[in-house]
Amino acid sequence: MTTVRTTDYHTAGEPFRIVDLTGRAEAGVPPVPGDTVAERCATAIGPGGSGTAPRRGELDDVRRLLVREPRGHAGMYGGFVVPPDDDGAHFGVLFWHKDGYSTACGHGTMALGAWAVDTGRVAAPDDGDAQVRIDVPSGRVTATVHRDRGRTTGVTFRNVPARVGARKVPVATSLGIAEVDIAHAGACYASASARDLGLEVTRAALPELVRAGREIRTALATHPATWHPGGPLLSGVYGVILHEELPDTPFGPHQRNVTVFADGQIDRSPCGSGTSARLALLAQDGRLGVGEDLLHESVVGTVFTGRVVPGDTGDGLVTEVTGTAYRTGEHTFELDPHDALGTGFLL
Repeated sequence: MTTVRTTDYHTAGEPFRIVDLTGRAEAGVPPVPGDTVAERCATAIGPGGSGTAPRRGELDDVRRLLVREPRGHAGMYGGFVVPPDDDGAHFGVLFWHKDGYSTACGHGTMALGAWAVDTGRVAAPDDGDAQVRIDVPSGRVTATVHRDRGRTTGVTFRNVPARVGARKVPVATSLGIAEVDIAHAGACYASASARDLGLEVTRAALPELVRAGREIRTALATHPATWHPGGPLLSGVYGVILHEELPDTPFGPHQRNVTVFADGQIDRSPCGSGTSARLALLAQDGRLGVGEDLLHESVVGTVFTGRVVPGDTGDGLVTEVTGTAYRTGEHTFELDPHDALGTGFLL
């Protein structure tokens, strides 16, 4: 009998399933070779390097077990907590979804910050903030956990630098020509206006939005702007953000989006690292200045607030995204060796 213990959170509606491999004797999960989180991610992805091809091995058996039905679902997201690169971070994480692994996950970083404080792994005051430093495959990020009277009330995620790759790249879709902007923010995101394709960002339009997202991602597979100087691990379109404009708030722009990532998976949240990519584009357009906020809505109505932090690292803009994360449960999942469904299935 295989047994895996998890702690689950949701950030603005998007699930995040946490497996702590630093105590793997308890978790029942094999170790991941590598000296850094990026090396461990490359090991988990395997020689194919795409992050979406079928995987083999004990670690990926665990990913499939937790993300597939009957224990998970196609929209499940999670992470394996691993040792950090050095003493400058509290821990590292390998992000995963139904198709494989990713190099960045803002909503997961927020959930991990809340988890680290809620479990006492990182000390925090009853009133005030605590910083949780996390090594992810794209670099080191920070989750500032906000506390009030002993309760976690929100988390602010500071991402790796975000930079624009290309603007107004024409992409032919079955719904018409999309003018696509490309930005890197821990992962590569392609942004397009939903209304330019005759769509609105609503639940009813999700089938068409997913189709457009998949077509745009496929069309940009070899576009040079999707290449990252950090190498193939950080290159290639990870998510397609289909957005629409809403009336500005007194504090800045207001947009609603759906992010289609991996092979047609939908982010229920406004997408944390995707929000960073949007901030870089809005800043370049002159629509978002220092001290202004982007109010970023998801397709289910949840909200992140994003801002550009003063100063440029030389590699891009520093951005912060604030949202809420809540624990939804602790689980002990089992795989009976006689279960003919094994690690499960996807519909």
